[in-house]
Amino acid sequence: MKLILSMFVAAILLPDVEGRRSLLFPTQNSNSFVELTPAKPLSLDAFTLCLRFATELHLPRRVILFSYRTQHADELNLWREADGRLALILGEKEVAFFVVPELGPLENQVCVVWELKTNRTTLYLNGQSAVSQILRQGHGLRPGGRVIVGYADAFLGNFDAGESFVGEIFEVNLWDRVLPSDAIQQLSTGKCFSYANVIDWATVKLTRHGNVVEFQES
Repeated sequence: MKLILSMFVAAILLPDVEGRRSLLFPTQNSNSFVELTPAKPLSLDAFTLCLRFATELHLPRRVILFSYRTQHADELNLWREADGRLALILGEKEVAFFVVPELGPLENQVCVVWELKTNRTTLYLNGQSAVSQILRQGHGLRPGGRVIVGYADAFLGNFDAGESFVGEIFEVNLWDRVLPSDAIQQLSTGKCFSYANVIDWATVKLTRHGNVVEFQES
Protein backbone atom coordinates (compact mmCIF):
# COMPACT_ATOMS: atom_id res chain seq x y z
CA MET A 1 0.00 0.00 0.00
CA LYS A 2 2.82 2.40 0.86
CA LEU A 3 4.47 1.63 -2.47
CA ILE A 4 1.28 2.46 -4.36
CA LEU A 5 0.90 5.73 -2.43
CA SER A 6 4.53 6.64 -3.10
CA MET A 7 4.03 6.00 -6.82
CA PHE A 8 0.88 8.18 -6.76
CA VAL A 9 2.71 11.04 -5.05
CA ALA A 10 5.64 10.73 -7.45
CA ALA A 11 3.23 10.88 -10.38
CA ILE A 12 1.91 14.31 -9.39
CA LEU A 13 5.19 15.87 -8.26
CA LEU A 14 7.61 17.32 -10.76
CA PRO A 15 10.84 19.33 -10.40
CA ASP A 16 10.33 23.08 -10.24
CA VAL A 17 11.75 23.83 -13.67
CA GLU A 18 9.53 26.68 -14.81
CA GLY A 19 9.34 30.25 -13.67
CA ARG A 20 6.87 31.22 -11.00
CA ARG A 21 3.57 32.79 -12.02
CA SER A 22 1.67 35.09 -9.69
CA LEU A 23 -1.12 37.68 -9.55
CA LEU A 24 -0.70 40.90 -7.61
CA PHE A 25 -3.76 42.80 -6.34
CA PRO A 26 -2.01 46.00 -5.15
CA THR A 27 -4.91 48.05 -3.80
CA GLN A 28 -8.39 47.70 -2.40
CA ASN A 29 -10.95 48.65 -5.04
CA SER A 30 -14.28 47.64 -6.49
CA ASN A 31 -13.31 46.39 -9.95
CA SER A 32 -10.26 44.11 -9.70
CA PHE A 33 -10.64 40.36 -10.12
CA VAL A 34 -9.37 37.50 -12.27
CA GLU A 35 -11.44 34.80 -13.93
CA LEU A 36 -9.86 31.34 -14.30
CA THR A 37 -11.02 29.08 -17.13
CA PRO A 38 -11.12 25.45 -15.91
CA ALA A 39 -9.99 22.59 -18.13
CA LYS A 40 -13.30 20.80 -17.47
CA PRO A 41 -16.72 21.72 -16.02
CA LEU A 42 -16.92 21.82 -12.24
CA SER A 43 -19.37 18.91 -11.99
CA LEU A 44 -17.57 17.42 -9.00
CA ASP A 45 -18.46 14.88 -6.33
CA ALA A 46 -15.02 15.38 -4.73
CA PHE A 47 -12.26 17.95 -4.95
CA THR A 48 -8.91 19.14 -3.67
CA LEU A 49 -8.40 22.90 -3.86
CA CYS A 50 -4.96 24.34 -3.10
CA LEU A 51 -4.00 28.02 -2.99
CA ARG A 52 -0.74 29.74 -2.15
CA PHE A 53 -1.07 33.44 -1.28
CA ALA A 54 -0.09 36.36 0.93
CA THR A 55 -2.34 39.25 1.92
CA GLU A 56 -1.78 42.75 3.30
CA LEU A 57 -5.31 42.88 4.70
CA HIS A 58 -5.35 42.70 8.49
CA LEU A 59 -8.07 41.53 10.84
CA PRO A 60 -10.97 42.24 11.27
CA ARG A 61 -11.34 42.53 7.49
CA ARG A 62 -12.81 39.54 5.60
CA VAL A 63 -10.79 38.31 2.62
CA ILE A 64 -12.17 36.26 -0.27
CA LEU A 65 -9.66 33.66 -1.43
CA PHE A 66 -11.62 31.66 -4.02
CA SER A 67 -15.11 31.85 -5.49
CA TYR A 68 -17.05 29.52 -7.77
CA ARG A 69 -20.61 30.61 -8.49
CA THR A 70 -23.27 29.65 -10.98
CA GLN A 71 -25.94 32.08 -12.11
CA HIS A 72 -28.27 30.79 -9.41
CA ALA A 73 -26.13 30.00 -6.37
CA ASP A 74 -22.73 30.04 -4.72
CA GLU A 75 -21.21 26.59 -5.14
CA LEU A 76 -17.79 26.91 -3.50
CA ASN A 77 -16.28 29.84 -1.62
CA LEU A 78 -13.19 30.03 0.57
CA TRP A 79 -12.85 33.04 2.92
CA ARG A 80 -10.57 34.29 5.63
CA GLU A 81 -13.14 35.54 8.08
CA ALA A 82 -12.94 38.77 10.11
CA ASP A 83 -11.97 36.76 13.21
CA GLY A 84 -9.14 34.99 11.38
CA ARG A 85 -10.84 31.63 10.82
CA LEU A 86 -10.93 30.07 7.36
CA ALA A 87 -14.42 29.29 6.07
CA LEU A 88 -15.21 26.74 3.39
CA ILE A 89 -18.73 27.36 2.06
CA LEU A 90 -20.55 24.84 -0.12
CA GLY A 91 -23.84 25.95 -1.62
CA GLU A 92 -25.89 28.53 0.23
CA LYS A 93 -25.88 26.99 3.72
CA GLU A 94 -23.09 24.47 4.39
CA VAL A 95 -20.12 26.11 6.12
CA ALA A 96 -17.06 24.66 7.85
CA PHE A 97 -14.96 27.01 9.99
CA PHE A 98 -11.30 26.22 10.73
CA VAL A 99 -9.27 27.99 13.40
CA VAL A 100 -5.76 28.72 12.07
CA PRO A 101 -2.84 31.00 12.95
CA GLU A 102 -3.22 34.52 11.57
CA LEU A 103 -2.55 34.66 7.83
CA GLY A 104 -0.86 37.85 6.74
CA PRO A 105 1.86 39.19 4.45
CA LEU A 106 3.95 36.01 4.60
CA GLU A 107 3.20 33.34 2.00
CA ASN A 108 0.96 30.45 3.07
CA GLN A 109 -0.47 27.42 1.34
CA VAL A 110 -4.05 26.40 2.08
CA CYS A 111 -5.65 23.21 0.75
CA VAL A 112 -9.20 22.02 1.34
CA VAL A 113 -10.61 18.62 0.38
CA TRP A 114 -14.19 17.37 0.31
CA GLU A 115 -16.06 14.36 -1.03
CA LEU A 116 -19.77 13.71 -1.37
CA LYS A 117 -19.44 10.02 -0.46
CA THR A 118 -18.42 10.71 3.15
CA ASN A 119 -19.27 14.45 3.45
CA ARG A 120 -15.82 14.81 5.06
CA THR A 121 -13.87 18.02 4.57
CA THR A 122 -10.34 18.68 5.78
CA LEU A 123 -8.24 21.82 5.67
CA TYR A 124 -4.45 21.82 5.40
CA LEU A 125 -2.32 24.84 6.26
CA ASN A 126 1.24 24.57 4.95
CA GLY A 127 0.86 20.79 4.85
CA GLN A 128 -0.53 20.37 8.37
CA SER A 129 -4.13 19.20 8.66
CA ALA A 130 -6.85 20.58 10.90
CA VAL A 131 -9.54 18.40 12.45
CA SER A 132 -11.91 17.13 9.77
CA GLN A 133 -15.51 18.32 9.66
CA ILE A 134 -18.73 17.17 7.99
CA LEU A 135 -20.42 19.21 5.24
CA ARG A 136 -23.69 17.58 4.20
CA GLN A 137 -24.14 19.32 0.89
CA GLY A 138 -26.42 16.61 -0.49
CA HIS A 139 -25.00 16.93 -4.01
CA GLY A 140 -21.74 17.67 -5.73
CA LEU A 141 -20.64 20.94 -7.29
CA ARG A 142 -22.75 21.91 -10.26
CA PRO A 143 -21.33 23.08 -13.61
CA GLY A 144 -22.05 26.23 -15.56
CA GLY A 145 -20.45 28.83 -13.28
CA ARG A 146 -17.38 31.03 -13.16
CA VAL A 147 -14.20 30.69 -11.11
CA ILE A 148 -13.07 34.03 -9.68
CA VAL A 149 -10.17 35.12 -7.48
CA GLY A 150 -9.90 38.60 -6.02
CA TYR A 151 -13.61 39.17 -5.57
CA ALA A 152 -16.69 37.31 -4.33
CA ASP A 153 -19.64 38.56 -6.40
CA ALA A 154 -18.03 39.41 -9.73
CA PHE A 155 -20.40 36.96 -11.45
CA LEU A 156 -23.35 39.12 -10.43
CA GLY A 157 -21.68 42.46 -11.01
CA ASN A 158 -22.16 43.50 -7.37
CA PHE A 159 -18.93 45.27 -6.43
CA ASP A 160 -17.95 46.43 -2.97
CA ALA A 161 -14.34 47.49 -2.35
CA GLY A 162 -14.63 46.15 1.19
CA GLU A 163 -14.84 42.59 -0.18
CA SER A 164 -11.85 42.75 -2.52
CA PHE A 165 -8.59 40.85 -2.10
CA VAL A 166 -5.33 42.76 -1.57
CA GLY A 167 -2.09 40.83 -1.80
CA GLU A 168 -0.48 38.26 -4.09
CA ILE A 169 -1.75 34.89 -5.29
CA PHE A 170 1.02 32.46 -6.23
CA GLU A 171 -0.95 29.30 -7.04
CA VAL A 172 -4.50 28.05 -7.54
CA ASN A 173 -4.91 24.35 -8.35
CA LEU A 174 -8.01 22.16 -8.36
CA TRP A 175 -8.40 18.39 -8.74
CA ASP A 176 -11.60 16.37 -9.16
CA ARG A 177 -10.58 13.98 -6.37
CA VAL A 178 -9.26 13.96 -2.83
CA LEU A 179 -5.47 13.89 -2.81
CA PRO A 180 -3.85 11.80 -0.06
CA SER A 181 -2.45 13.74 2.89
CA ASP A 182 1.13 12.68 2.05
CA ALA A 183 0.81 14.31 -1.37
CA ILE A 184 -0.54 17.55 0.12
CA GLN A 185 2.27 17.62 2.67
CA GLN A 186 4.85 17.31 -0.09
CA LEU A 187 3.13 19.94 -2.22
CA SER A 188 3.42 22.37 0.70
CA THR A 189 7.22 22.27 0.36
CA GLY A 190 6.92 24.31 -2.82
CA LYS A 191 7.54 21.59 -5.36
CA CYS A 192 5.89 22.10 -8.73
CA PHE A 193 3.27 19.52 -9.71
CA SER A 194 1.18 18.44 -12.64
CA TYR A 195 -2.12 16.71 -13.33
CA ALA A 196 -4.27 19.29 -11.55
CA ASN A 197 -6.93 18.24 -14.00
CA VAL A 198 -9.57 20.92 -13.35
CA ILE A 199 -7.42 24.02 -12.77
CA ASP A 200 -3.68 23.76 -13.35
CA TRP A 201 -1.94 27.00 -12.37
CA ALA A 202 0.88 26.48 -14.86
CA THR A 203 -1.46 26.43 -17.85
CA VAL A 204 -4.85 27.85 -16.84
CA LYS A 205 -6.15 30.79 -18.86
CA LEU A 206 -6.41 33.95 -16.75
CA THR A 207 -8.67 36.87 -17.67
CA ARG A 208 -7.72 39.95 -15.66
CA HIS A 209 -10.08 42.81 -14.84
CA GLY A 210 -9.16 46.11 -13.22
CA ASN A 211 -5.88 46.74 -11.43
CA VAL A 212 -4.31 43.27 -11.36
CA VAL A 213 -0.69 42.62 -12.38
CA GLU A 214 0.52 39.22 -13.60
CA PHE A 215 4.17 38.26 -13.01
CA GLN A 216 6.12 35.43 -14.60
CA GLU A 217 9.57 34.81 -13.15
CA SER A 218 12.21 33.42 -15.49
